[in-house]
Amino acid sequence: MASGGAGADAPSRTFQITSSAFANSGAIPTAYTCEGSNVSPPLEWSGVPSSAKTFALIVDDPDAPDPSAPKLTFVHWVVYNLPASAHGLPEGVRRDALPAAASEGTNDCKKTGYSGPCPPIGRHRYFFKVYALDARLEGLKAPSKADLERAMKDHIVAKAELVGTYEKSAAEKKMQSAPRF
Repeated sequence: MASGGAGADAPSRTFQITSSAFANSGAIPTAYTCEGSNVSPPLEWSGVPSSAKTFALIVDDPDAPDPSAPKLTFVHWVVYNLPASAHGLPEGVRRDALPAAASEGTNDCKKTGYSGPCPPIGRHRYFFKVYALDARLEGLKAPSKADLERAMKDHIVAKAELVGTYEKSAAEKKMQSAPRF
């Protein structure tokens, strides 16, 4: 259900991320989207490298705004400094319920926290990427995805990803006023 990497790109067969809510490459249930409760899905990771000190999580959509002509990668969630003892996040986790010392960065809705799938057109792919890091990241304040990637660049010991897909219902497409991805 995941792909991994030791260093930034080398394969790792053990580190993986899964969700009890959807299978890899499967549809994300409506509850975790703008059409539902817009809460984060439950996530678990396993096969953690022994050198991992913290984890970072990035959720993004490379198909924005239209999967047939993508123009940007829309960021839905940024979490970092999750302790090595954390092997996942429960459904609907909020900032005040994150493990001690963990923090959230800024998503592309210009907010911290999870912002669920809400594609304006077509079926989009959502990548849930967890990074095992060999250090705690210091000095960050609600970083963007790009800021977090720069900070963790030389600290990634493994990476795993889970992909989910989502397309809005016909009723939601008709009611949509402001595009979100």
